[in-house]
Amino acid sequence: MNNRNKDIEILALRHQLLVLQRQVGKPTFTDTDRAVLAGLLHHLPMNKLQHLLRLIRPETLLRWHRALLKRRHAVTCVPKRRGRPPTIRSIRVLVLRLAHENPSWG
Repeated sequence: MNNRNKDIEILALRHQLLVLQRQVGKPTFTDTDRAVLAGLLHHLPMNKLQHLLRLIRPETLLRWHRALLKRRHAVTCVPKRRGRPPTIRSIRVLVLRLAHENPSWG
């Protein structure tokens, strides 16, 4: 195991300990906790994750990582304007004038 993987493992374990210290009973992870763990641990090979994780299953970690990437992608792909584009003022004035001049329409 190289030093980078060891550092990642140590950071992940420390973060898990912080989560456990904040609560009693079954730990609940905040969105920040999920993002930190998913960002750190997705670099490790799956066989290492099987032995490392005790609080969450490796499948859960991978699901969090996919969700993190999906949210990040969704933020960058949001269109600048939503909904129908505004009607040109001259067209709106014309339609209102026609409606006013022809009360039998519609």
